[in-house]
Amino acid sequence: MKRIVVDMMGGDLAPVETVKGVCMAARELDAEFILVGDRPELLRIAKENGLSLDGFEIVHTETVITMEDDAMSVLRAKSDSSMSVGLRLLADNKGDAFVSTGNTGALFTGANLIVRRIKGARRSAIAALLPMQPPVLLIDSGANIAVTPEYYDYFAVMGSVYMKKMMGVENPRVGLLNNGAEEHKGTDTVREAYELLSSDTMINFVGNVEGNRVMENCCDVLVCDGFSGNIHLKTMEGMGKLALSALKGLFTKNLRTKLAYLLVKPYVSDLKKNFDASEYGGAPILGISKPVIKAHGSSNAKAFKNAIRQAVACAENDLTADIAEALAARREASGKSDEE
Repeated sequence: MKRIVVDMMGGDLAPVETVKGVCMAARELDAEFILVGDRPELLRIAKENGLSLDGFEIVHTETVITMEDDAMSVLRAKSDSSMSVGLRLLADNKGDAFVSTGNTGALFTGANLIVRRIKGARRSAIAALLPMQPPVLLIDSGANIAVTPEYYDYFAVMGSVYMKKMMGVENPRVGLLNNGAEEHKGTDTVREAYELLSSDTMINFVGNVEGNRVMENCCDVLVCDGFSGNIHLKTMEGMGKLALSALKGLFTKNLRTKLAYLLVKPYVSDLKKNFDASEYGGAPILGISKPVIKAHGSSNAKAFKNAIRQAVACAENDLTADIAEALAARREASGKSDEE
């Protein structure tokens, strides 16, 4: 049985939603949990919501890394925070995976410097599943603002392993996010990345993908720098909310549309589920030696539970070992020595 270390204090809706979420996870998942946070506060919230934390191991800490804190807080001013303590528990083999809704920069920094990267992984990256059918893995979705062409290839290899291992895609198609489909489009870095991806026999590269084609099932893994990836991710989130809001307005316009809604309600519910990011819960930081899952900062109980579910799945499927194996094969194929 896997042990999941959970940061209970990070995020906009913590610790209320994290308490609810971890209790939901405990009922549904075959795993043990180490909760890191303010013990009296966690117990109070559980009691107020008719929940029990009996059976959970709680590691007490009163310090919290806020969304405004510097990324290095995990190592310096707030080394006793729930995030910092949780990451050290993972690094010390007290748990098999870690989940947090907290400060993305701090979590990414802490994962790299405390838990450490897989041997041969020059860069780790945040991999977000875009809520569409079939889902597309966007990597990097916000961690690495400045990248080299080689980093795109790392992202492609790691993303391909994830989609094959976790999502059952046998030969994941890799696309490069660009401002045109032609191979000469993009910045110098992106054009060099195109050449590198084209020559990598370990991946199934299908070429450049424009932003408006991501929803057309043209790739399974979409690689990009973290700046472009985060903008693309946030734009899609905003457009999804706008479309669902417009649909709701349409069906509540008058009595006739309300009656029409009753006929299509089951299909609308399915549509909403297909575009609901909370179904996936969180984004794994690929390239770290143990699974670290970044849940959305505004995660409700359901989203947090699903982030924990993803952490359990990554640990049970030994995803990091498969990524390490793929990166080792990449080094051997390229004739390069240890790149750490």
